[in-house]
Amino acid sequence: METKQIEKVIIVGSGPAAHTAAIYAARAELKPLLFEGYMAGGIAAGGQLTTTTEVENFPGFPDGISGPDLMLRMRDQSEEHGTRILTETVETISQEGSLHVVHTANGTYRTKALIIATGATAKRLDVPGQERLWQKGISACAVCDGALPMFREKELVIVGGGDAACEEAHFLTKYGKHVHMLVRRDVLRASKAMQKRVLSHEKIIIHWHTQLREVLGETSVSGVKVINTKENKEHELPANGLFFAIGHTPNTKFLGDQLELDDANYIITHNNVHTSKDGIFACGDVQDKIYRQAITSAGSGCMAALEAEHFLSDLSD
Repeated sequence: METKQIEKVIIVGSGPAAHTAAIYAARAELKPLLFEGYMAGGIAAGGQLTTTTEVENFPGFPDGISGPDLMLRMRDQSEEHGTRILTETVETISQEGSLHVVHTANGTYRTKALIIATGATAKRLDVPGQERLWQKGISACAVCDGALPMFREKELVIVGGGDAACEEAHFLTKYGKHVHMLVRRDVLRASKAMQKRVLSHEKIIIHWHTQLREVLGETSVSGVKVINTKENKEHELPANGLFFAIGHTPNTKFLGDQLELDDANYIITHNNVHTSKDGIFACGDVQDKIYRQAITSAGSGCMAALEAEHFLSDLSD
């Protein structure tokens, strides 16, 4: 199916950035069309928050709210204000003169302004027990989940040796009894300042030359099996929480060479949300590899919608 209708704004994504952009665009009478994707990037519509149990740091919910419920509320609010939502995955984008073209398996859609909010997918290790115990003591965001009651005063394990891993390990010391860092080599890849903070903390125990082999537990995490690669010896660590801090993969493959990306394939933006092409804006984790929080994504979604509105206004002048 091919549609000749030209949209004012198309939004690609389904997380906090996408729906905040949609709410602002809809309220500005731009009649946005949003593609939420069908298991795009291996994640259900709603993005990374659909893999989070309790969200306790999003303003307005003093008692917390589950990630899926928060995203459902955002989606409902988008529709309430007039956003049209299609559950289709965008496969590619292209250009036709001044118009941006979005291609899905079901159709081709043209728009004057395009907002990319496809997020980034947290990397996990494919080890036995990981799938079974995901969200049952396993997380890819310590800042999001580390304060949950299930992790308080428990033995916690974090996988990684970079700045993100060190920062999240330090964060977890506020709640856990001890934090065990599994580091593949005999050095940390983090900055000197971050290394010093981690190495000097009494609650952080670093296991050098160590890799995760298996997550233990039936209904929740009870421990991990690891191997010391230098000694070639396996052993078990008791733990009630496991956190992956080994990076994210931005969901930008569908863009091809249409936009300028950095070495890690994140969209490069200037003036907050402007991309290398006029009329295309990017917001949320697809262009933010520093904060990666629901609230910062929502804020950048607001910026993208406002900038798209200004762009369209200039076109009509």
